[in-house]
Amino acid sequence: MQFHQNTAEVFIPDGLDPQAGLARTTHIAIAAHQDDIEILAAAPILECFQQPDRWFSGVVVSDGRGSPRSGLYANYSDEEMRLVRFKEQRKAALIGEYAAQVLLDYPSKAIKDSANPKPVEDLVALLQLTRPAYVYTHNLADKHDTHVAVALRVITAIRSLPPELRPARLFGGEVWRNLDWLLDQDKINMDTSEHENLQLALIGVFDSQIAGGKRYDLATLGRRAANATFFDSHATDSATQLIFGLDLTPLVTDETKDIVGYVCDLIEQFNSDVRHKLGKQLGLI
Repeated sequence: MQFHQNTAEVFIPDGLDPQAGLARTTHIAIAAHQDDIEILAAAPILECFQQPDRWFSGVVVSDGRGSPRSGLYANYSDEEMRLVRFKEQRKAALIGEYAAQVLLDYPSKAIKDSANPKPVEDLVALLQLTRPAYVYTHNLADKHDTHVAVALRVITAIRSLPPELRPARLFGGEVWRNLDWLLDQDKINMDTSEHENLQLALIGVFDSQIAGGKRYDLATLGRRAANATFFDSHATDSATQLIFGLDLTPLVTDETKDIVGYVCDLIEQFNSDVRHKLGKQLGLI
């Protein structure tokens, strides 16, 4: 495949031809940075792991140059950090037995530039080739600007496809903001109780981030455990690890639907729920 960035790459862990490796994809995650995939899309990775009829592919849109660094990596240049993060992402693809790992290598400023069509064009080309049934990306209430930008580019790319080529479902996952604020009926619950060792390995390969100052390994599995325990106050736990997702499918089945309004309506539902509970206990309702 030809991408706009001449430094972009397609890595196929089992050595298959890149076109064929990508074409077998059934589930795909499109994320901003190296390690975001393993945080937000553990559920489809596990669902496809060692399954002959299901294949997971990952797409990282940014180059990863701007990550914070300390310790061993404190004096790494941006280019050295980029190369390390690319290598770590390939390791994750090997461990998770991905169908393919694509690294589009865009600087964050290019992704956040809504007037730049190139990231969207690359995503359209990938979606046309892979034709996945399920797409995972960042949720639209994430607090990281590049994450939100990637999610918006994904929505734009899918909306530009003819309806028959669009995925059946689009989900937004948790990275830089939990989704526990969603009302229970609005949560997509993804059970990741199995293969905790594999999940730890997938996060653990990103040494430049963990040893570099951010304990994503502990925080990610801790969040999933907390989601499982705090999901239902009146029942015993049905899962030990749980990821919450935001259903973004309505935004790509109906391209006229207002993106901002869709997310803010969910926030307003949370606001109304809090007001109702407080008002009830205060005798105001």
